[in-house]
Amino acid sequence: MPMSTSETRATAAPFSASFPIRSIEDVRRLEAKPLAEALTVRSTYEIFRNSAAAFADKTALTLLRSGDPADEPIRWSYAQLLAGIHQTANLLHKLGVGPEDAVAILLPGCLDYHLALWGGAAAGIAQPLNPLLTDEKLVSLMTAGRAKVLIAWGADDDAGMWSKAMRLRSQVPTLTTVLRVAPHDEAPGAAGALPEGVLDFAKERAREPDDRLVSGRDIQPGDIAAYFHTGGTTGAPKLARHSHGAQVFTAFASVNMTGQGPDDITINGYPLFHVAGVLPASLASLSAGVEVIIPTTTLLRNKEVMANYWKLVQKHRPTSLSAVPTVLAALANVPLAGADISSIHYCRTGAAVLPPELAARFERLFGLHVHESLGMTEMAGISTITPPGVIGPPGCVGLRLPWSQVRIVALDAHGNASDRELPPGEQGMVLFKSPNLFSGFVDPADNAKAFTADGWLATGDLGWLDTEERLNLSGRSKDLIIRSGHNIDPKTIEDALGAHPAVQLCAAVGAPDAYAGELPVAFATLVPGAKATEAELLAFTAERVDEAPAKPKAVVVIEQMPMTNVGKIFKPDLRALAARHVAEALVEEAWADLDLPGAARPTVQAQGEKALTVTIDAAATGPAVQALRVRLQDALGRLPLKVQVVVQ
Repeated sequence: MPMSTSETRATAAPFSASFPIRSIEDVRRLEAKPLAEALTVRSTYEIFRNSAAAFADKTALTLLRSGDPADEPIRWSYAQLLAGIHQTANLLHKLGVGPEDAVAILLPGCLDYHLALWGGAAAGIAQPLNPLLTDEKLVSLMTAGRAKVLIAWGADDDAGMWSKAMRLRSQVPTLTTVLRVAPHDEAPGAAGALPEGVLDFAKERAREPDDRLVSGRDIQPGDIAAYFHTGGTTGAPKLARHSHGAQVFTAFASVNMTGQGPDDITINGYPLFHVAGVLPASLASLSAGVEVIIPTTTLLRNKEVMANYWKLVQKHRPTSLSAVPTVLAALANVPLAGADISSIHYCRTGAAVLPPELAARFERLFGLHVHESLGMTEMAGISTITPPGVIGPPGCVGLRLPWSQVRIVALDAHGNASDRELPPGEQGMVLFKSPNLFSGFVDPADNAKAFTADGWLATGDLGWLDTEERLNLSGRSKDLIIRSGHNIDPKTIEDALGAHPAVQLCAAVGAPDAYAGELPVAFATLVPGAKATEAELLAFTAERVDEAPAKPKAVVVIEQMPMTNVGKIFKPDLRALAARHVAEALVEEAWADLDLPGAARPTVQAQGEKALTVTIDAAATGPAVQALRVRLQDALGRLPLKVQVVVQ
């Protein structure tokens, strides 16, 4: 079989920074060279060929077996990683996977994930899946992607993955083969005989050549490398298409902006079904010779890893720390206990706006300034970066990537992007054009709101550009609280409440109101061991929110903040909780006014963010059941929600 054009191309140098980036002027210096000259690598496969040629025996990936710093990890070199990518791509090719076929991935954080991702993209299209999604949504995603092969974790120790994989087999019409990935320390033969159509991943790929792509595929920059699903916690997930060129540019731009190189080590605790974990945290690092540490298969959900995080830093000497704000908040409660963390010289966060008090606390406790960045699925994982040494205020997510463009436009009456551009300092919706822009969604119908009429990505993020052309974020357009036509930025409330020393995490949302449409309320979790009443927190917050309409009507302390699988606060759940609280108050008022005996009051259940079901127990209510039903229908019917009152 002749070698592919990708293989006959001369091996290029790994990515490295041209010079330190400290300002927008430095970004423009990079842009003095046309991108076509600056970046000649065409595929993620070429990235791994280049890195293996430059760093062969250097450690590429380190998997921690546990959160115990004394445990010896498993390490793969850059040469081993490329060999595994070759074997995986060749196995998939033998199984009939072509450039337009998807390879679904249902794995925890593990070394084999990188073979599935990059070998999958070399043979076809990698499709990482969130294992916590329901069977129904996984089937929907795999069917939309026309997945031909599923690479799945061969155990149920995390999210019941193997059982899910076995159930999915018969429900996805295009699926022909399941490849079972054995847990790292599984004894040989422990899995027993595998069902028909299920193969042992390690055994099968070991039979394949590890020095080339037997397909002879010549991968082009416009070829699709991956399908990433956006959302999926509620509603139908959408499949975003990433080209090889977009992912390569993310790695190239990230390395130039951060200056990372072969002397660096990073802990990647992001899930590998999410763009943050796959692209800026993995591909960018591996394109520059960085060692990437995977903190056990359960990543930062591992309580032992979190409890020993600073000891693990002392043991493995990472030079950078990257985590979402909620993880940083949890780490702020883990004492250093004498651990030496001096190896860390760059601390970075993204995925959500960093609360100012958390930023200050982290710097106070650990001497680490947290640099913010902005990333999104629709831009192959990264949009703006605050480089090392650049100190911005909380909410400043840094500079645009080189060879990219950013605009701020006013919102229209429906909260969408208008065509009216705003000057520096004025808040509006953030729009981007960039070489790492995604290739649209698999379903063309999903593209309608993704782009403006003139081709800019409408992010839904709200922000402004400062005088140094750094992007500053305040939140999401869909998270605005609209009180009688007055737009309230929830960050104003969150910054005020988050400044209270007892508050660990907080979020503000709109509670439904019959007259104003929405009223601002806030939810908070407390620092372990801290105490504060809701009344105290409300007074504290109201005092620090200048604008009268934005002063919250209530602060509710909850035990646990709802989170997405990547550690973002999940506001739809909070909006549903706020709606339920409003309805319960109206139920209580009606119950008291009608002077009904007994304790079995009507129950309220939220059906998502915009619907409620109120159930009246006819036996407990007695002859007043009809009056109560009419009263509740009248009171609840005025709310901007769909409310159903049921008598049982």
